[in-house]
Amino acid sequence: MDLIKYKKLLVQEIKNQVSVWFDTEEAISNSEVYRFLQSLHSSSGTLQLVGLNQLSKLLLGQINANEEKSWEKEDLRRFLNELINLINDYESFPTNPIGNYKKYRNDDDYIPLIQIIDDDISMLILLKDALEEKGWMTAVNTDPSKAISQYYDLTPDCVIIDINLAGNSGIQLLEDIEPHTQPHFVPKIMLSLMNDRETRIKAFRFGADDFIEKPIDLEELTVRIGRHLKRKELLNQLVVVDGLTQLYNRKFLVEEYNRNLRDIKRNKQPFSIAILDLDHFKKINDSFGPINGNKILAAFGAALKESIRSTDMVFRYSGEEFIIILENTRQIEAAESVSRLLTKFSNYPFEIENETIIITFSAGIYTVLHEDVTMETAMRAAKQALSAAKVNGRGRVEIANDSIDELTKRKLFISIIDDDPIIRTMLMRILNVMDFSYFDITIEEFGDGVQFFNSKILENKGEHLLIVDGVMPIMDGIEILQKVQKIKYRHNIHVLMLTGRKNEADIEKALELGADDYVTKPFSIKELTARIQRLIKRMK
Repeated sequence: MDLIKYKKLLVQEIKNQVSVWFDTEEAISNSEVYRFLQSLHSSSGTLQLVGLNQLSKLLLGQINANEEKSWEKEDLRRFLNELINLINDYESFPTNPIGNYKKYRNDDDYIPLIQIIDDDISMLILLKDALEEKGWMTAVNTDPSKAISQYYDLTPDCVIIDINLAGNSGIQLLEDIEPHTQPHFVPKIMLSLMNDRETRIKAFRFGADDFIEKPIDLEELTVRIGRHLKRKELLNQLVVVDGLTQLYNRKFLVEEYNRNLRDIKRNKQPFSIAILDLDHFKKINDSFGPINGNKILAAFGAALKESIRSTDMVFRYSGEEFIIILENTRQIEAAESVSRLLTKFSNYPFEIENETIIITFSAGIYTVLHEDVTMETAMRAAKQALSAAKVNGRGRVEIANDSIDELTKRKLFISIIDDDPIIRTMLMRILNVMDFSYFDITIEEFGDGVQFFNSKILENKGEHLLIVDGVMPIMDGIEILQKVQKIKYRHNIHVLMLTGRKNEADIEKALELGADDYVTKPFSIKELTARIQRLIKRMK
């Protein structure tokens, strides 16, 4: 991403603010100067303006944020003199226009996700920063009781667990997670103050792949994680069968799709691709636990294998999404076949914890008629039909065609809540070039939490993603999360916190209040884009 435009905007904003201060006859409050420097520090870091970032940090260190004082104009001019000189040096930015952006796709530039489970906030922040400096993404959790659910939702590439978790030992958590890691290899690393033989053996017996004694050598930890991730990548390349459902996985799907394209060229016979998604599966998983959720997925996989034709192939695509390739089949015939599967599965009662539940699925179908139709195009069309099935009531099958209205897409409202206009502008630019083709999307920006809630945007039906600055003068991120927690349809609201502070209590509070993720300013554009895309993927 070309940052020149945003660098220029930041420089202009600084000049405008300084001009306002120096043209006024009134004293300037200390809190106003502090907030200005704090915003400048985070923005300049994100924009890779190293000198400005370092200088703003130095100036911040010379101000007591809690001091009740006012600045006289000449005192402030002397205090900001070096900043003003530096801004004059930045006036010579090149004027190259911002070019086209490459849309972020799930399969391009894949960034490994590492889950960290530790109730020591200091250690959690340290590990998060160290791993993200290596270019990896992290998901953090301080509550062992929520860790398994988070694992299921995020499907991380590696898990780090502190063995000394309050109220629930890391060994117990490891034992609980182990059944969910067996279907596909996920490295599990235990951290421990204890390094005795009995503790190590117990950890390995319950599924640990590595054991590291505290205090941790961060360089050694990152090297070990890197080795585990390479092993996982190699195994993923070799394995074509999903361990849980015993269906083919998405790797083999690509090969099978290309084989059917070759058949079109040879015998001119079309084929159809159907995407099936279990309805409200996340609610079922939350209510009955991931172990029972896995049982349902396995049963559904078995039902599909028993019911399809010998010429068809079924795959587990991701989570509760499944794909069927139906050879020599057009849309109507494919829809009839999948509808029979829906009827059969909908009449199958599941007994879970002395409760009988009925589960349905929604499906979207697209027929490939020509050899030049890429798998991406076919998947996009089938998923659009799947979205229509969900919008139209779920538990149904829809066919993709050129007349599918954009209004059948699911609604997604993205709200940027940040008092820094530069950050808001950058985020709008990032979001406007991302691929949201499966949603009818609305993006709004707000300068503070009061504006956001007064807009009543959360009253709109659909999914909501809030990108919230943690530090704002009017209703900060924590206060926004507290209000969101009281909303009836909280499960449809997803929150990404942007924080310029590493106050452990604030981060812990944000996680407790339901923040899905947090990013510390200054952040990299690539990292932020990947985090937003991952949150969006979980809503599909």
